[in-house]
Amino acid sequence: MTEELRELLSHVDHTLLGVTATWEEIRQITEDGIRYGTASVCIPANYVKQASEYAKGGVKICTVIGFPNGYDTTAAKVFMAKDAIADGADEVDMVIPIGWLKDGRTEEITAEIAAVKEACGDHILKVIIETCLLTDEEKIAMCKAVTEAGADYIKTSTGFSTAGATFDDVALFAKHVGPDVKIKAAGGISSIDDAKRFLELGADRLGTSRIVKIVKEMEQSNE
Repeated sequence: MTEELRELLSHVDHTLLGVTATWEEIRQITEDGIRYGTASVCIPANYVKQASEYAKGGVKICTVIGFPNGYDTTAAKVFMAKDAIADGADEVDMVIPIGWLKDGRTEEITAEIAAVKEACGDHILKVIIETCLLTDEEKIAMCKAVTEAGADYIKTSTGFSTAGATFDDVALFAKHVGPDVKIKAAGGISSIDDAKRFLELGADRLGTSRIVKIVKEMEQSNE
C-alpha cells in the first residue's frame, strides 16, 4: 500500500450502520479497521461493547446516538452518550433535532450539543446536521452552534436521508466553523478521488464504507 493511501485511510471512519448489521459483519469491519489503520470503525451502539472487547484498542470505536432522525430528547441523548462510552466507545456522533433548527431554536440546539459534549468528556463528539435537509443559512447557523457548544466535529450527513456529503457543504463548513472544530464528510463517498477532494476542501474525517472496500479490491487485483 502506498503512503498516500495509508494517509487517506487514517482519516476514514470505516462505517457500518445498517439495521440488519450482524456481529459477523461488525467483526469484519473491526478487523479491517485494525488492518488498514482507519481513524475508527463507526458501528451501532448495541455492538460497541462487543467490538471494543474484540478490538482490544487496535482501532477506535465510534458509535451514533439520536440516529438517524435526531428527535430523541436531550436527556435521552445524554444517557446514550454516557452508555456508549461506558461500553467502550471512543467517539460519539450525534444527530441534531432538525425540526428545532427549522423552528429557529438554535440556542436550544447549542445547549443540547453542549450537554452531550459534557457527557462525552474527553471523548470526541461529532455533530451530524444532515445538510441535505437544510438551507445554507441553517448550515451556517449550525457551524456557529457546534463551535459555541464545544463539540469536536461538525458532520454533514447520516447517510440515511435524501443525500450525503457534497464538496460545497464541506467548503461552506470550512469558512464558518471555529478554529477548534474539525469537519467530517459522510454519506455517498464512493471513490478515492472524491475522498481526496473532501480532504483538500477541509474535511478531517470521512464517514464511508466504500474506501476500505476499494483498497481491498486494489490489493486483490495486484495479487
